[in-house]
This record gives sequence, C-alpha cells and structure tokens, in this order.
Amino acid sequence: MGGQGGNIGTEKQRRMVLVLALGDLHIPDGAPDLPPKFKSMLVPGKIQHIICTGNLRIKEAHDYLKTLCSDIHITRGEYDEETRCPETKTLTIDQFKLGLRHGHQVIP
Repeated sequence: MGGQGGNIGTEKQRRMVLVLALGDLHIPDGAPDLPPKFKSMLVPGKIQHIICTGNLRIKEAHDYLKTLCSDIHITRGEYDEETRCPETKTLTIDQFKLGLRHGHQVIP
C-alpha cells in the first residue's frame, strides 16, 4: 500500500500562532471599554502577536493590550493621543509579511 501515512511520527509539528488584529477602539469616546464578552476571551499568554491599526485613543488602552502580549505592533490613527506610533509599519509573522496602516491616509 502507498505510504502517505508512513511519516506521521517524523513530520515536523507546526505550532499554531494566534494573532489579534484590531483597530478603531475609540476608548473612551466611542465606548467606555472593550465589550465584556470580547474582553473575557482575551487571555494573557495565549496571543503571540497583536497588530492594531490605530485609534486606541488613550494610553490605558495600549497598556491593556501590553498585558495580553509583549509583541504588539501599532500604527497611528488620526485621533490617537500617542504620536510616537508610525503611520505605516511592515512586519513579518512566521512566513507572512504584513503591511499595517490605519487607513485615514488612503484616498480612494
């Protein structure tokens, strides 16, 4: 019989990478906080990377994301208080190269 299953014990196991992608939180003006059901799913140590397209608005939102994951990438939205974040960013996660931008700079 053909050996498709013959190398099961020797195949490299790929680890799953969990990336949280979010943006436009607009805290506290748009909402006082993240929705409780969503926030309850965000467990520190489970997420390997966070990418955020900006408009966190306040430092406390950034600080909260840092409690979830140390590898966090943020671009600046037009309403962010924090101006040190870049407008664009390129990063690589495993074999994927990603470009990150808020979008308020894009004119159709």
